Amino acid sequence: MTTGTPSPPLRPAPRSKLRRYVPLGIAAWLVLEIWLLTQVSSAWGGLTVFLLLVAGLVLGGVVIKRAGRRAFKGWSEQLQQVQRGETPERNPRAGGNALTMVAGLLLMMPGLVSDVLALLLLLPPVRAVLTKRVERSMERRMSKAGPGTFESAFQQARIHRPDGKVVQGEVIRDDAPAGPEEPRDQGPRPPLTG
Repeated sequence: MTTGTPSPPLRPAPRSKLRRYVPLGIAAWLVLEIWLLTQVSSAWGGLTVFLLLVAGLVLGGVVIKRAGRRAFKGWSEQLQQVQRGETPERNPRAGGNALTMVAGLLLMMPGLVSDVLALLLLLPPVRAVLTKRVERSMERRMSKAGPGTFESAFQQARIHRPDGKVVQGEVIRDDAPAGPEEPRDQGPRPPLTG
């Protein structure tokens, strides 16, 4: 049964500053890229701009392939350490590989501003500074995450189960003597499912 009074209209959640200005920033970046390409094209010719774009595409592919190989090598080394029963060491190159892949993607994008940003990301000192800042930011976010959040669950899963396998079942110890306060159950055991 309804009372006849209309419910107040739902208002959309206010947009954060980042969500408000990112589309504007992307649009300004695209306009700048197009303007810069037309300026270079008028100064050096269309063939030169075309060759620059193709060179960026090829170089970006090479950079991504190389970073992917290094990342795969690091992951396989960690997997071998886990299989040997060792605690895997933290891979210090993981952040650098991720930024190298981002640089490769920026190189593959058509435009000269993205190429300059990519070349900056390929410089080891710039990559090291950005990697440290990103790691600190992620650690801060993980420490702020309270219990029950996705970040804390993911962090706990990585700490306690590095291989990601979870086996459900019941632990039954045969070596513990059955005392008067704990009678041993000799009944049938439920089958383990996996």
